[in-house]
Amino acid sequence: MIEAPARPIDHIVVDSRLNDGTRVSLRCITPADEERLRTGIATLSAESRYLRFFSPAPTLPDAVIKRLVDVDGHDHIGWGAICTDCDDWPAIGAVHAVRYADGPAGEFSIAVLDAFQGKGLARMMTAALLIQCLAEDLLTLEVHMLSENAAARRLVKSLGAVWTSESAGVAEYALGVADGIASLRADPDAPGVEDVFHALTRL
Repeated sequence: MIEAPARPIDHIVVDSRLNDGTRVSLRCITPADEERLRTGIATLSAESRYLRFFSPAPTLPDAVIKRLVDVDGHDHIGWGAICTDCDDWPAIGAVHAVRYADGPAGEFSIAVLDAFQGKGLARMMTAALLIQCLAEDLLTLEVHMLSENAAARRLVKSLGAVWTSESAGVAEYALGVADGIASLRADPDAPGVEDVFHALTRL
């Protein structure tokens, strides 16, 4: 069982490594990350942008970018990852949960730069996000993805998400936050995820 966070989560930086040994840092997103986020989105391949934003456009409207960095830690929870082994420490991934109208449910989204996909980063960021969601009583997350997004489907199903509907090429899943945390905590092959749990919770 996951206990309360040992200290305010939004001030914690998690230093870890990806499955290939690349050093990364995870922390909460802030408005100061606007340019980092903008650069990261532009760095995504057209296919990855299409799968994440339902559009291959290399840039997003300023209003969308500002919403992505408008993280308050309660109604909008967001974590980002920085490659500390790379020149200039670029942003390499981000994950968000946005609450629906002051209730215990919200929407989940995630993006990882192409060069860092398949290395455990998505699961690390998701672990951090779900731990903070639980602390903030955000208990259920809806996931909307293009039906062709096989990687996203595998991720959410591995977290225990349940398919709820599919229409016009968009699939929807419901993810219980506690179920997702339990699935991640039980994964014996995810040392980076274990680092997240050690940093953000009392074990």
